[in-house]
Amino acid sequence: MTALRVALRAEGRKFRASRAVLASSVMFLGGLAALSLTFAFAAQAGNITVLAKLGPLAYGTPWQVLSGSAVQIAGAGGLFACGIVVAWSFGREFTEGTISGLFALPVGRATIALAKIMVYLVWSVALAVVTTGAVVLAGAVAGLGAIDADSAGMLARLPVLIVCCGLIALPAAYLATIGRGLLSGIGAVAVIVVVAQISVFAGAGPWFPLATPALWAIDPSGVPAAAWWLVPVLPVAAAALTCLAWRRLQLDR
Repeated sequence: MTALRVALRAEGRKFRASRAVLASSVMFLGGLAALSLTFAFAAQAGNITVLAKLGPLAYGTPWQVLSGSAVQIAGAGGLFACGIVVAWSFGREFTEGTISGLFALPVGRATIALAKIMVYLVWSVALAVVTTGAVVLAGAVAGLGAIDADSAGMLARLPVLIVCCGLIALPAAYLATIGRGLLSGIGAVAVIVVVAQISVFAGAGPWFPLATPALWAIDPSGVPAAAWWLVPVLPVAAAALTCLAWRRLQLDR
């Protein structure tokens, strides 16, 4: 059995046993489905406050309001949920004092870091699929009727957006490592979310990689295909820096 396979099994067990991962997953999944459904019902009821917040989306079908709300909530909520989980995965080793034990293992620390990233990405894909299914199920149980083509397209883009949120949140792994704890990783996530939101409101456009997935999920026609080439730069760099930091990790620094 290779060192990476051993590390993957160990990190997979940590993820499955983690209450932090479970709580983040349930809160994101349940909150997104519940809020989206609430907006859909409120728009149907003609709630003035909700209609003002939804903007042009408020005049769509119930499924369009549901799917559009889910995408908009996932843009920021997905970053927070994924960021908390990846920050926990790396930061817990320092806050719980288990990092010293990793130095005695035959598996290299860079390999352990890579396994953490791989397990986290698998979790983000699972979260994306289950969350999308929960949104569709909530709409069906609520009796919103048949799904129209526009809503189906929006729902199909939702899991892609959540996975992209998982990738964009990867710098939290590096910050949790060099900051030796969970808080520095969560702080990095907060900065990423704020910068992404400001870039959208400031009109930075689809060429800003932090905003590209969210803008694409809302309106694919407004995002050039070439803009997607910039999106992997941040997560790839963050993953490489994290593995390098773990390889050079020393207990006295």
